[in-house]
Amino acid sequence: MQIETTRLDGVVILTPQRFGDARGFFSESWNAARMAEAGLDYGFVQDNHSLSARTGTLRGLHFQSPPHAQAKLVRCGRGRLFDVAVDIRRGSPTYGQWVGVELSAENGRQLMIPAGFLHGFVTREPETEIVYKCTDYYAPDCDGAVAWDDPDLAIDWGLEGAPVLSDKDAAAPRLKDLANPFRWDTPA
Repeated sequence: MQIETTRLDGVVILTPQRFGDARGFFSESWNAARMAEAGLDYGFVQDNHSLSARTGTLRGLHFQSPPHAQAKLVRCGRGRLFDVAVDIRRGSPTYGQWVGVELSAENGRQLMIPAGFLHGFVTREPETEIVYKCTDYYAPDCDGAVAWDDPDLAIDWGLEGAPVLSDKDAAAPRLKDLANPFRWDTPA
């Protein structure tokens, strides 16, 4: 497993090794013991899988607040997407900064996003599937979102036209208007 750090502390890009032949490939996408040895000691409790039918579908920027804050390990099962993590831990030296990574079925890359970060993605191909592991169960009362187009974040989504959005994402507040539960100096 190749592990690349990003400029956001805790956000890492994982590229599992693939073993291929005429039939296709095999890849170990997560191994708790090996990841713990690399300092990525996460206890995942829920797997999610979503399909976006149209290119330009944008989901996010989402988070789940304490006591059900979630870290996520995100990968693309089919198609191609641009995945984004934004640091919203108040007091963090990288507060409000973001990283974006192209994840595709072809490149096999994964993005590890700790709790205290927003997560969002935009599809680059039709029929794109995203698959991700979470460290806590979905809790509707802890579910939150920040506007995907918040000018203070200035995320370059690489869009060609207006994105396909849910009503929730279209109405999400700016980060500055959020009652932010995350702090850099305390565990999420």
